[in-house]
Amino acid sequence: MSSAPSINPAEAAFFGNLAEDWWNPRGSSAMLHKITPIRSTLIRDAAALRFARDKRSRRPLAGLTALDIGCGAGLMAEPLARMGAAVTAIDAAPENITAATAHAAASGLAIDYRCQSVEALAETGAKFDLVTCLEVVEHVAGRDSFFAALAALVAPGGLAILSTPNRTPLSWAVLIGGAEILTRQIPRGAHDWERFFTPEELAEALAHAGLRVQETTGLSWRPGKGFQLGPDTGINYFVTAVPAA
Repeated sequence: MSSAPSINPAEAAFFGNLAEDWWNPRGSSAMLHKITPIRSTLIRDAAALRFARDKRSRRPLAGLTALDIGCGAGLMAEPLARMGAAVTAIDAAPENITAATAHAAASGLAIDYRCQSVEALAETGAKFDLVTCLEVVEHVAGRDSFFAALAALVAPGGLAILSTPNRTPLSWAVLIGGAEILTRQIPRGAHDWERFFTPEELAEALAHAGLRVQETTGLSWRPGKGFQLGPDTGINYFVTAVPAA
């Protein structure tokens, strides 16, 4: 695993150490728990549009295959499965896969969890209708290798959805200065601001790999209102992308 170009062993170990606390809504992943409903809604709506599904359906992703890259302990993989998708989820930290597998089993969900690099999975020739990659790209080592493998895993006519922090003074102030240092809502050392992508940089990296960005949506926070989707990409954002050819 550590030999895969995209894997940073130190990053994998850092997040693997958080595995036992991942499903605690007041623990080290509290912020992820807060944004999971927003993520789920955006993914549901984008997939419903792409695959001509009724987003109001109880299982709008039924019949689709989905891959969650950098799944952690399964905070996004489980909603994908509940929406009806046949889910495969991969992570570089074995501790995360152990925690994810146990939680899915206790929840009665059949999810194919694997401790596997994105490159290794792409080499199998696997293809997925929907590929999600949330708060991951800022942690990878070999970026060209990572994006090439991610693009290869998107089936013809498929959809990729990524989210990541923007590299702005505001994102440093909120995510590192505020959430990591002052309030400690995020474990200290979880982010390296220098490795954040601007939306333009991410679109360029995806285009080089063969994916065309269709839409960029900001994720912001407002006092009294919490997290919101909208045009403000100053802190964090989502992109939806499709095969260019």
